Amino acid sequence: MQKLLLSLGLTVGIVGGLCSHAQAQHAVWASKIVEVSSQKAEGKEPFSPEKVLGEPNALPLGQISNDAWIPKKEGAKEFIEVKFAKSLVARQVTVVENFNPGSIIRIELVDTRGERHEVYKNDNPGPIPDIFRTLQVKFNPGTFRTIGIVVTMNTAKVNGVNQIDAIGMADVTDVMVKKDFRTVPTAASEDGAVAFDSAMVNLGPNVNTKFTEVRPVISPDGRTLFFARQYAPGNVGGGKDGQDVWYSTLANPKTKAWNPAKNLGAPVNTPGPNGLASVSADGSSALLINRYLPDGSLDPKGASMSRRRTSGWSQPENLNIQDFYNDDPENVDFFMTTSGKQLLMAVERKDSKGQQDLYVSLRQPDGSWSRPVNLGGNINTKKAEFAPFLASDGKTLYFGSDGHTGYGKSDIFYSKRLDDTWTNWTKPRNLGPSINSPADDAYFTLSAAGDDAYLVSDRNGTDGSRDIFRIALTPKNRPEVVALVRGRVLDAVTKKPVAATVRYENLITGEEVGVAETNPTDGSYTIVLPVGAHYGYRADAKGYLAEDQNLDITDRRTYSEETQDLFLIPFQVGQKIKLNNIFFQQSRYYLRENSYPELGRLVSIMKNYPQVEIKLEGHTDNQGDPALNLKLSIDRVNEVKKYLVSKGIAGTRITTEGFGDTKPIGSNDQEDTRKLNRRVEFVITKK
Repeated sequence: MQKLLLSLGLTVGIVGGLCSHAQAQHAVWASKIVEVSSQKAEGKEPFSPEKVLGEPNALPLGQISNDAWIPKKEGAKEFIEVKFAKSLVARQVTVVENFNPGSIIRIELVDTRGERHEVYKNDNPGPIPDIFRTLQVKFNPGTFRTIGIVVTMNTAKVNGVNQIDAIGMADVTDVMVKKDFRTVPTAASEDGAVAFDSAMVNLGPNVNTKFTEVRPVISPDGRTLFFARQYAPGNVGGGKDGQDVWYSTLANPKTKAWNPAKNLGAPVNTPGPNGLASVSADGSSALLINRYLPDGSLDPKGASMSRRRTSGWSQPENLNIQDFYNDDPENVDFFMTTSGKQLLMAVERKDSKGQQDLYVSLRQPDGSWSRPVNLGGNINTKKAEFAPFLASDGKTLYFGSDGHTGYGKSDIFYSKRLDDTWTNWTKPRNLGPSINSPADDAYFTLSAAGDDAYLVSDRNGTDGSRDIFRIALTPKNRPEVVALVRGRVLDAVTKKPVAATVRYENLITGEEVGVAETNPTDGSYTIVLPVGAHYGYRADAKGYLAEDQNLDITDRRTYSEETQDLFLIPFQVGQKIKLNNIFFQQSRYYLRENSYPELGRLVSIMKNYPQVEIKLEGHTDNQGDPALNLKLSIDRVNEVKKYLVSKGIAGTRITTEGFGDTKPIGSNDQEDTRKLNRRVEFVITKK
């Protein structure tokens, strides 16, 4: 008998659309293998468990595929456990059985605390008439967020090869995949149009003039607006200067008034046409259009970066983009994502669909950029696509297009990125008549909060010129929610600011999400984190060890801002470093998986400095029996040592000591400070 614990949908070759709001992820596919009962192959070889990761791709359907997992054994309890890069309040699980389906007997959700919740049970597994199946289980949402799924199979009941291609979940109950098992595009609303709270508001005379203002770029914190002003007497080259970069700072957050704009000055602005394409999260690094040559002239064959220094903006440094060329050098746009890991561009190349196309280039470990990759036919048309802007969620792309159906010469559209290939996007949606007109409309930008958008239009412009306007998005049509984290990087001993690189990672997957540079004057930094994951972040600087911090925003539903200083400890004997990103099961000493990135860095330090010896020290809060707390602190540091030794570090280089609850660093009277006492630290005993 087949038992439905909540509700079940079974379909073969699903066709349909997924309708949802723009602020949530909605549908995600597995990104990491946690455990597997048996495997046909290892690593990324054909039939390995890793073939389950990502969206479905095992085609043709109904045949054995190298791109799907085959359990090695035939038994009653074959299983695979997967984890997602992002947690959801799940309402649906989809398992793609691309060949010989029918063996699945149980599906369990794994919440962010590691507890399991059964949502599907089949007491009578066996062959079914279909040669492939999408098993779609729908249920009412629980009070927890799901981060993993366990699928259990009785492969002995279905003779022959049993293959699973993909495992996904969603926070909606619409279908997740098309007939060809590709992800169904999401829509922002039932009619596909973005809804706005108000009409467009001219930013006024402190920003706009009778001269043309274009290319607005709002800093992610919403406090600085950069833009270009054309043929204005205040430009570096005077009224004949085609374009300079200007900026204005927010004067009053409540009234949303702006201070009088100022010219950004040299060396960013020259007598030639200058343009700013994007800024870092804290507004201290700027991506500029064109290459800046030693003689002061501009070369349109690329882009440059300038950084804010104590004395002003630095001389722009040219970006090294592999195999970069543009067959239409008169038309080019760039945009660097908030994470600093991707570079979008609008150029015309040999593989373009027609005129300008949108491309992406990925940051390499040496700081260079990969060969540009075309974003594909869903985004690009035979006509020009330009002015790319990727929201701080890293998913929602806004761009201008002459080729997609619109209201006039060029309109602004948006699309959602569906995976990490950067070539799989939802069908672009027109932003509608509130934004687009019969004239040219382009250059759409949002702050990290996603509440107000800025764009250029000639409707009601000063003396008929093109001006910059603001328009408010309704909450349900904003990009996915993010958290903005700001603070300073300081020397832990002197408390003075340190110039450093801030790196942040997803502690669930271990993947580095983004990088940021500190302000060299005061050591300040700003990073933006999409919600739905547990992040770790740290500062890197020569001669220092980092004391990492973490922020768990798996359950956060609204935009928020956090303040967190990061400390760097001088690499010297006697220095103590807290391992803030090591996590244990509650009241036990077993390491959680999200501890591995932090421990991996400690392994690297020990390997890079083979003479270094350390002492691991464990501490607890004062809850419970002091004797048990002492034992727990000892067990935990010994577990950390065991892990380090398993990675090749000699045990003779590591000593351990537990202190239980005897050395608190915060009050034990309330949880907010009590949790500070539950910690593992290490002391450098020999260098």
